Amino acid sequence: MAESLRRRLTLSFVVIALGSALLTAILVNAAFGGRFDTYLGQQRSARVSQLANAFTAAYEPDQGWQKDRLDRLAPLVAMSGAQVRLVDASGKSVWSLRDSQMGPEMVQMHRDMGSAGALSPQQRISLTMGGRRIGDLYVALPEGTVPLADREFRRSVNWLLLLGGLAAGSIGVGAGVIASRRTVRPITELTSAARDLQAGDRHRRAAVAGNDEIAQLARAFNDLVDSVDREDAVRRAFAADVAHELRTPLTVLRSQLEAVQDGVVEPTPALFRSLHDETLRLGRLTADLETMTSADSVEFDLHRRPVDLADVVARAGAALSHRFAEGQLRLILSTDPAAVSGDEVRLQQVVTNLLTNTLKFVPPGGSVTVSTRTVDGRAELDVHDDGPGISPDDLAHVFERFYRGHQVRTGGSGIGLAVVAALVHAHGGEVTVVNLPDGGASFRIRLTSIDSDQAAIK
Repeated sequence: MAESLRRRLTLSFVVIALGSALLTAILVNAAFGGRFDTYLGQQRSARVSQLANAFTAAYEPDQGWQKDRLDRLAPLVAMSGAQVRLVDASGKSVWSLRDSQMGPEMVQMHRDMGSAGALSPQQRISLTMGGRRIGDLYVALPEGTVPLADREFRRSVNWLLLLGGLAAGSIGVGAGVIASRRTVRPITELTSAARDLQAGDRHRRAAVAGNDEIAQLARAFNDLVDSVDREDAVRRAFAADVAHELRTPLTVLRSQLEAVQDGVVEPTPALFRSLHDETLRLGRLTADLETMTSADSVEFDLHRRPVDLADVVARAGAALSHRFAEGQLRLILSTDPAAVSGDEVRLQQVVTNLLTNTLKFVPPGGSVTVSTRTVDGRAELDVHDDGPGISPDDLAHVFERFYRGHQVRTGGSGIGLAVVAALVHAHGGEVTVVNLPDGGASFRIRLTSIDSDQAAIK
């Protein structure tokens, strides 16, 4: 493919160079030919005028045409190769070169010596003196006499144009080869890098210098490969984390069930509560994975209807109140009406994931505040805590899929916040996180609000 592209580029340069040279030669030759023909016409006109003046001088007003003077013009006319016939005002023949004292043989000899060539069509020149017509001069000039040297000049110009075209073609070939190599080399390198990556060399990158479009394409290719490598690394880490998260509750379930089967442990209500908690833990993990997968699917759909975020927060807070109590945390709800058009189940999942996320970071004795309001046509939901905040290294990645922070105090799937981002974006909103100046982290969700009267219609 690269070789074919190189050949096409080289051929294109050659064709352009030769075409430009040929077009230039044609235009120059056409322009030169026109001017050359004009020049020949001017030369013929000047020679005819010279002959007319010479013959007019052989006329005397009182005596008419002077035969001796006309005969003296014969050598001049014969050397020019012209054919001349003079008639008076009445149309009577007065003089011709063949009737002169030179004779036809001498005239022909002079014509042969001058290599005059064929005669041009005869033209009539009216001769006047003092405003009175004294006769007509019929002149036929030879075509070859005047332009002989000029044709040699024209021929040399054509040769120069031809040589110039060949030189331009040669330069075009050289420039085409050089330019095609320079153009194709980075493409060849990029193709080679892609094939090496396909063959399994994950460290291969395209080595292309410069800042043109191909170099930018190569850098974009390298960035894409780096991004894929990073994503693969994160996915591998995520797979390991998920395997660990699955293994822990499964191990607990298996050990306790086997203990009951062996009669080592009595099936008490406390044991059943422990088994139930582990199944809930597995359920949360699989639910998060399912939600994120469905958010990526083209079939993912939201069942929208008017929803008040204050009601969503109230229900999510009530459902998690016991977990906050177990973690010795205060959950503070400060909500004002904030109506949006959304999927109530998905929005409650967003609030639940944000609240359960705080359980992993906020130490006992801390507090979590959830507030809702409407500002400038946007419904806002804030969740902020007084915990240690988020590490600067983790802050920019908390919404990335498969990313887990380094300060998690308890086990988790590591994709809860990625699910939050996916669901908020599906609602056409945005979610951000910052560290508060006094400590703790603050999450803010902004959605398009609707009229509160619409929210009341359920």
